[in-house]
Amino acid sequence: MVEGLAEADVFTAPGWSAAAGAVPRELFTGSYFRPVPGSVPTRFRPVRRGEPGWLEGVYADETLITQLDGRTRPDGVAGETAQGSPSSSSTLPSLVLRMWQRLDAETGHRVLEIGTGTGYSTALGAHRLGDGGVTSIEYDPEVGESAAAALRTAGYAPRLLIGDGLRGDPVGGPYDRLIATCSVRYLPLPWLHQVRPGGRILVTLSGWSYANALALLEVTGPGEATGRFLPGGTSFMIARPHDRPPRPMLTLLPGDERASRIDPAKLDDWTGGWIAQLAAPSAERLGAGPDQILWDVSTGSQARTAPGSGSGWTVVQRGPVRLWDRVEEAVRKWQSVGEPGQDAFRITVSAVRQRVWLGADASLGWDLPV
Repeated sequence: MVEGLAEADVFTAPGWSAAAGAVPRELFTGSYFRPVPGSVPTRFRPVRRGEPGWLEGVYADETLITQLDGRTRPDGVAGETAQGSPSSSSTLPSLVLRMWQRLDAETGHRVLEIGTGTGYSTALGAHRLGDGGVTSIEYDPEVGESAAAALRTAGYAPRLLIGDGLRGDPVGGPYDRLIATCSVRYLPLPWLHQVRPGGRILVTLSGWSYANALALLEVTGPGEATGRFLPGGTSFMIARPHDRPPRPMLTLLPGDERASRIDPAKLDDWTGGWIAQLAAPSAERLGAGPDQILWDVSTGSQARTAPGSGSGWTVVQRGPVRLWDRVEEAVRKWQSVGEPGQDAFRITVSAVRQRVWLGADASLGWDLPV
């Protein structure tokens, strides 16, 4: 695995190759789930410790799902497959290592990790920075206990906490660095008070349409930070307190129809879908290609697109929030400046607002749903 990561130029800072070679991933993943190809809705097959192919899967550069629906683990599945939404995982090693290196954490730094998960990322950090340099918080007590046991077995002893990582660690700061292995809809303000001015925060911003963007911020003062988005397609499960609320089954209802001014398939583009989420942050996105569906979780507003009778596309909207109007305007602004990738965007955070903006023009931007 380490040789493959080296060939892929994953290691860009000293010490991390040695950490990857020293930390035994099989202690942290145990059994895991693999999606069953072609199943709709997706079903998952448990791959249990010791089975044929188990160890090869552990050392593949892949994300391994370790829990469904916040409760179902591979060893607890009675049948051949299980159904549910992934709620915990061991992220692919190349991404974990790249994130640690982008954080620019060095020996002597104190790092707060949000989301212990299996403990694999925590172990990498503890090996590189020392046990005393890493504090990790896990929301799920069962997941946290399993990670603690794996870390002890592997010979690491970082400081571990169970609790809501969005509140950070008010008694352990100030920290030099904060790294999140879950995504959030906006930056929790406690983080900005627990990382010292000049310190860094690396976090994935996501939303209820599950578009993702990795942001690196520098804390400029208590409760304030500024930063940029990094290239590449980074995604994480959204922090449970930031996930969308329960909602009923979707029923498509009639509404006002007009021609769409953008190709709905633009929302399938990694950055295009993220732009749409910035414009309609309380909406969930379903569908694909010309047949997009936006459903506002808070108001019940809907928008759905379809191919037109000739060329072009139509959109039907209903409810107090004209979702497609907002998305259409945002996507057209993005297109007007050449459809740049996420690394062209910036972010500014304060107690008053959190704003994502494009290029040098802060007026071309969107406020996050704080």
